[in-house]
Amino acid sequence: MRMIEEFAETLQRIDDKIDGVEPGPAGELLDKAFLDLTGAGAEAVSQLSEDDLMARLTLDGPTHTVRIKAAMLVALLQQAGEAHAIGERDAEAEACWLKALNLLLVLQMQDLDFEMPEFVPTIDLLRSQLGELPLRTEAALWRHYERIGAYAKSEDALFSLLAAEPDNDVLKTEARAFYDRLLRQSDAALESGNLPRAEVREGMAKVK
Repeated sequence: MRMIEEFAETLQRIDDKIDGVEPGPAGELLDKAFLDLTGAGAEAVSQLSEDDLMARLTLDGPTHTVRIKAAMLVALLQQAGEAHAIGERDAEAEACWLKALNLLLVLQMQDLDFEMPEFVPTIDLLRSQLGELPLRTEAALWRHYERIGAYAKSEDALFSLLAAEPDNDVLKTEARAFYDRLLRQSDAALESGNLPRAEVREGMAKVK
């Protein structure tokens, strides 16, 4: 709890600098926060893969803190993206947000019941900050949204994948299996997921 409280205070200081359009001081605070959390500064973090970053988080401390640290890293990456954005470094901003989204999807798929601290951005927020996604990220979104019952968003991600790979027979097979799973859901569940049964059948017909 103490670690979370101290981190939240750090995030607030960074946020204040971003709100004040002070990318330089915000960057300095971010660099120290990344160093404290991962052992690498902001520039080094930008060069590391999500797997490398997760590996760094497991080096120190008990294993039950790894998810909390990963959640903190997601929040820092989102803030780093904001700092780049106010400095008009759009490519760097999107790279930070994409890495944050990928990490957050991994966390959610590992443990859907893990209660994220309030300072962690949502998957929807990070998705809204990005344009076209890499296929692996789109595929992870497809699975995530289905898992939480957001069926319309899941279908949107699937259609993006199919548009990118129209001749992928394995993907088409998985898409048909997806619609089969949806058809086994209750009408109430489908309505709650903003994808009524009639639209599920339309989607299945398109895939076929």
